Amino acid sequence: MKGLMILASDKHGIKDKVVGKLKEVEGKITNDKPRETEGKLQKAKGKAKDKATDLKETLEDKKEG
Repeated sequence: MKGLMILASDKHGIKDKVVGKLKEVEGKITNDKPRETEGKLQKAKGKAKDKATDLKETLEDKKEG
C-alpha cells in the first residue's frame, strides 16, 4: 500500500521520471526530437523533485536531532 501512496502524492518525482522516460523512448522510436526532449525535461523535473524531497527530509531530521 505504501507504494501506491508514494505514486499518489508523487513527492519524490517518481511519476515524472517514469512518464519522462516513456516520452523519451517514444521520441527515439518515432524519430520525434521534440517529444524526446520533452521526455528528458520531464525526467529531469522528477529527479529535481526527488533531490528536493531528500534535502527537505535531511533538514527536518537535523532539526529534530
